[in-house]
Amino acid sequence: MINTKYKLSQKLLENISSIERLYGQLESQVVPKELLLNLEEHNLVKSSFSSNSIEGNPLSQQEVTNLILGGRVPANRDEKEVKNYFEILKQIGKEYSALDIDTILKIHRQLLEGVENEIGGEIRDRKVVVGNPTQDGTIVIKHEPPKHTRKEIEELLKELIGWTDTSEELPILKAGIYHHEFVYIHPFVDGNGRTCRLSTTLLLNNLGYRINKYFILDDYYDIDRIMYSDSLHSADSGDKTEWLEYFTDGVKYSLQSALAKIEEGLKNISFDMRPTNREKDVLELIKKYKEITSSDVAKDLDVSRQQAFNLLDGLVSKGYLEKQGSTKNSFYTLR
Repeated sequence: MINTKYKLSQKLLENISSIERLYGQLESQVVPKELLLNLEEHNLVKSSFSSNSIEGNPLSQQEVTNLILGGRVPANRDEKEVKNYFEILKQIGKEYSALDIDTILKIHRQLLEGVENEIGGEIRDRKVVVGNPTQDGTIVIKHEPPKHTRKEIEELLKELIGWTDTSEELPILKAGIYHHEFVYIHPFVDGNGRTCRLSTTLLLNNLGYRINKYFILDDYYDIDRIMYSDSLHSADSGDKTEWLEYFTDGVKYSLQSALAKIEEGLKNISFDMRPTNREKDVLELIKKYKEITSSDVAKDLDVSRQQAFNLLDGLVSKGYLEKQGSTKNSFYTLR
């Protein structure tokens, strides 16, 4: 049975409120296509670096950036881990859409491709423990998963996935609970943390949060890996309050960072790519109506059809709008 015990503490309530406000601000930002693509690329690279860094991958952020954006073929295990992670992230919401057990196994298999092929996509069928090594070579056990046979573990995963489909928890809390429960089950011999963060990203995407496009979570966890681990395993005792407070802290931090990046990026847009005052009026209209035609613009702004078309065409060329439909029935949406 999925453990959903937690208290709606003052901090948790404030974080949830802040997350909704910040995400709403992100969604209402009018951002040219080039800047949005740059932000998304930065997020994918940063997430690939941070998530693997948490697990001890020694590559620096600059090395990861050079590897991924340089299009170089990975030369060793560390580089393969990072590149595999990046390739999976790119397919979240596309090739990886529904969150089910086949998707989780496929993510794990691709994650370990060329690294540990023999265990990639295979649920463990033996006992493992999670712990920290000491200087004398012994292990301090931090967590012992509840089940140790493949059949039992598969049943727990199916129960968890079924819960994500039926639970009425708030989306952010649902994602936080899923994150802990996945790690608690610990379904694989290796790669559990990264598979968990990737599948949590998929879950958030399916719950309506355009993670990766706007923001990531892994960089917050990488700030203090011990705090991340301790907060996560604090929920092992049964009460998830401390973990959910930490998890929502991370979402809030990531959204604030994303807004700051967009605001800085907008400042640096060349003058000829910035919308004119009249184009800004058009953008306000499309934020209100979601999609508009040249006739709508002409009527609302009291301009000629030709002027309306020129305004819309200018916003398309600058990367703010996208033209949809056939010539006679065309309309415009935000990119």
